[in-house]
This record gives sequence, structure tokens and C-alpha cells, in this order.
Amino acid sequence: MSSPSQPTPLAAYHALVAAGTISPDRAQEAAAQALDDLWHRLMAERGLGAKLARLFTRRPAASSGGLYLHGGVGRGKSMLMDSFYETVPERRKRRVHFHAFMQEVHQRIHDVRQQQKKGQAKAGDPIPPVALAIARQTKILCFDEFQVKDIADASILGRLFTALFDAGVWVVATSNRHPHDLYAGGLHRDRFLPFIALLTERLSVFELSGETDYRLDRLLGHPTWFTPVGRHSREALDQRFTDMTGGAAPVSATVHLMGREWVIPMTAMGVARLRFETLCAENRGAPDYLALARQFHTVVIDAIPALSPEKRNEAIRFITLIDTLYEHRVKLIASADAEPQGLYPSGDSAFEFQRTVSRLNEMQSREYMALPHRPSGEETEPDLG
Repeated sequence: MSSPSQPTPLAAYHALVAAGTISPDRAQEAAAQALDDLWHRLMAERGLGAKLARLFTRRPAASSGGLYLHGGVGRGKSMLMDSFYETVPERRKRRVHFHAFMQEVHQRIHDVRQQQKKGQAKAGDPIPPVALAIARQTKILCFDEFQVKDIADASILGRLFTALFDAGVWVVATSNRHPHDLYAGGLHRDRFLPFIALLTERLSVFELSGETDYRLDRLLGHPTWFTPVGRHSREALDQRFTDMTGGAAPVSATVHLMGREWVIPMTAMGVARLRFETLCAENRGAPDYLALARQFHTVVIDAIPALSPEKRNEAIRFITLIDTLYEHRVKLIASADAEPQGLYPSGDSAFEFQRTVSRLNEMQSREYMALPHRPSGEETEPDLG
């Protein structure tokens, strides 16, 4: 049994309903129960009390597993996984966007291969040592938006996850797709099928089948563009951020880039909030925006200024930012000194900026709001207007 100081995922869900933060939903409650069952399986391995601090440290490898939670966009999968993550008392746990995790894995593989070339590491398949290094740091991996589109990822996932499970790592994942639909139509998919079999063998697969898209409900019927910049627009963004995150406490998040990290101080529930200066006045570029678009389904931007012709660099960065968010179907909420057409009316890149104006207007439409987030940016559809 859990004590009041150790809430379970199901108890955390009931607390949110009782507080009026979310509405009762039978499908969500069933998913919370599935996560609760996993929580108790983990607790049963070591028990509570004095043994709690040693949870998972000497777990037999064969006992590892987890849960794969899939369902439509906006059904509450991330919220429920957050509850699991926050309530499970394991120090070595990590919640990460799946694409960000795979970028790290490829970098780790590259590093091992370089060490092998220099004779600093044993020759052979680099994946087992990479998996072992991950397992030493993390005993519970929580993946958001688990999907596979990249053949480079598909080619290593079977070996990687076999090694992770064998090392005793537990996995909780959310996805819009059933495991059987992962990498559908991908090159050499027959080679990927053993990984699907591994997932369905080691993870409990649960469908969150609710009919309500809560994310879309929070977007539709509410403005997403606030002018002018000032106290009222700032307060409006505060409220929209709260609405989009269900009142979750904001935390900092790290966006991993090749060889460096970008810490975003205000994030929650797949929503990131940043100031225009951070995004476009600082030395940012396409890789930064790509990583941002992959990791977050919604971006809130504070204080977009009306740009003078001398602000050409900021305008170019803003063009690149909006193109990237648009291609990945990221939802945008912003405050600005002007409507889109008045942000950069003249200057060296004013002609190119007209596409940005069009996209900013389209991103406020119901049709765009209803499009699912595409972390990998594949199959981008043409303009809706």
C-alpha cells in the first residue's frame, strides 16, 4: 500500500479530477490504472520503507518491462505519463522526447566508434556498450511521442532495446501509433519487425481510446495571437500557458543539439514558452529550431516586435523559425507588437517574409490547429489557405 506521501499514478489522476484541473474521463482513468499497476509492480520488487532507496539497484534483468500507451492526439497520454514519472520513487529516471533520445544514441555510437579507431575501446558492435552506459545512468526511461521514421533509427532499435531490457531498464512510452504501425512503409521494414515483436513481448500495450481531443479543445475558440505587447498580452499568455498545460508546474527542459545543449527555462506538458529575443536575437539557427519543433507540440512566444529594416538578421531567423514550426505542425501562441503583416513590412528580406505572414495567419486557423504534431516533419502537407 502507498502512503499519503507516496501517491500513485491513479491517486494523482483522481486528485487532478477532484481539483477541477481536468474533467473525469473513463479512458484516461483506465490508462491511469494501467500505469498504477506498473507502479505497484515496481514497488513490489523491493517493497517500501528501508528498501525503497535501493529500488531497482539489483533487479534481475529478466524482470524489466514497462508500458506502451498509444492513442489519438490530445487524449492525455503525456499528462498520464507525467503522473507516473512524478510519483515513481526512483532517482535514476528520465523523461525524454524519443527523437531527442535517438539523437543522443547516435552521438554515443559515434563516440564509441571513434574510441575504437583510436584503440581506446574494444572493437565490435558499439550498441551494447552504449546501452550499458545508458542503463547505468537510467533505470526508468519515459519516452514521449514514440515513433520511427528514420531508417538509421530503425536499423539499430532492435539491438539497442534488447540490450536495454537485458540491462534491467524499464520503459514507459506514449505514441500516436500502435506498435504494429511503427515504421509503416519504411525501407526494409521486414528487418524492423523483430523490434515490434520485442516491444509487444516486453511492454504492456494499452490504447487510450477516448474520443475527446483535449489539446484541440484548449486551442479552438481561444485567440492565439495577442497585440500589442504589454501587460494585458503577457497576462493573456500566462492564462493560455496554464490552459494548455492543465495548470502543471513549469520546469526547465534541455534541448540536445550536436555537441551542445539549450536549456529552456519554462516548459510543461509538451509546451515551451520563450521570448522573441531568446529565439531570434541570440545566435540561433535551423538546428536549434528543428530540435525545438521536434520536442514540443506547442510553442508560446512572448513579445515579438515590429522589426525595422535594420533588424534583417532577426527577421531571417524568425522566417526560419516559423518555417520549421509550420513544417512540424507545432501550434503557436504569441504576443506581438503588430498583426503578422505589420511585423516586417520593409527590408532586405521583406519579400521572403510574406510567406511567413501567410503561415502565421494559417497557423491561427481551425484546420491547422486540428493537424497532429509531426516531430520528424515528414509528409508535410501544402498550405491550407
